[in-house]
Amino acid sequence: MNNKQQHLVALGAIQKKLKGRTLSYREIYAVMDQIASERLGDILTTYFAAAGFSEGFSPLELYHLTKAMVETGEKLDFPGIVADKHSIGGIAGTRATMIIVPIIVAAGFTIPKTSSRAITSPAGTADVMEVLANVNFSPEQVTKIVRDVGGCIIWGGHLGIAPADDVIIRIEEPLSFESYDKFIVSIMAKKVATSTNHLVIDLPVGASMKIKSEKDALIVKRKFEELAERFGIKVFVDINHTQEPAGNGVGPTLEAIDVLKVLGQDASRPLELEKRSIRLAGILLDLCYKTQRIKKDGTKEAQTLLESGKALETFRKIIEAQYGDPNVTWKSLKTAEHQKKIFADKSGTIIRINNYHLNAVAKILGAPKDQKAGIEFLAKRSDYMSDKRPLMTFHSSSEQRLSEAIDTVKSFPIFIIQ
Repeated sequence: MNNKQQHLVALGAIQKKLKGRTLSYREIYAVMDQIASERLGDILTTYFAAAGFSEGFSPLELYHLTKAMVETGEKLDFPGIVADKHSIGGIAGTRATMIIVPIIVAAGFTIPKTSSRAITSPAGTADVMEVLANVNFSPEQVTKIVRDVGGCIIWGGHLGIAPADDVIIRIEEPLSFESYDKFIVSIMAKKVATSTNHLVIDLPVGASMKIKSEKDALIVKRKFEELAERFGIKVFVDINHTQEPAGNGVGPTLEAIDVLKVLGQDASRPLELEKRSIRLAGILLDLCYKTQRIKKDGTKEAQTLLESGKALETFRKIIEAQYGDPNVTWKSLKTAEHQKKIFADKSGTIIRINNYHLNAVAKILGAPKDQKAGIEFLAKRSDYMSDKRPLMTFHSSSEQRLSEAIDTVKSFPIFIIQ
């Protein structure tokens, strides 16, 4: 089929989906092909994204969407057990992936981690890793890095993997929304394209998360499991109730500091982030050990690799392979020039953290484009606050942005105190 014919099929498919009808693989492939080659245009791509948001897709359509996304892009081929962990995102300041990857590699497994930049949060894993190393590589370069050190943490958008997804992400980014079906397909297409066969999905649920209810979480879990089975991927979907960021920082540099503190076992490290990373790494190791018929406890092994310094040593090798400074420490990372402590406006206990307001304020400060911008937490949920105790510190390279964020947080509070 030539480009003109493919374009006509794609247009018909979008019209059909807007009416709530089911699409065939031929129609879905045509849409993905036209989006991937950027022949469809932003307006028609938006219509397709919106149709999926309102009507959703059948299980067979989800499979076809995933398959078509993979088939219209590059693929990375790795032998044996290929592990991965992916969070659906939506919660700022929880950079567990960058701790989990070196743990898995130190345990002897391959993990070619392709990550996204920020979509709905002030920093994606790729934004944070970019503070420490290069994240833009060709497929050939990624293959070499993974062959040499066992894993990587890179931006997937530079690889040509599932290119239609990257175009849709760009379209959705200004609205800061993703439909459930969209992120399920997005995640699974990139796992299939990178040879992943053992996968843990981190599914945070909470009032200001992407997924707000247990009921919705179970629907998403089932869809992930059905897709994984079709592609021969062993998957564990971890539904966890999340109330606040697990780290102490939000924004690329502040989150990189948290990662280095945990890997370096620094006394001031965020313990919740460490616990979350060990738990998820343990689940993924258990999946891999089960395939190998090795009788080891994944959680204990993850903890040992972290506490012994082997995970940090592995992380330094990954940084070096990605042209970063392997001797970097959290103390050597410079934070923003302009900083301001924000105090509680009344006494009481922190009962909730509003993740939407957190994301909005961090973006006003300049994150993620300003790598040094963000929010450093000085208090957590359940802490008792007086009006003389600081809640957080705002960081920005722009005095004007800092001033705007200070004004904004008065009307859009991050901490809810009673």
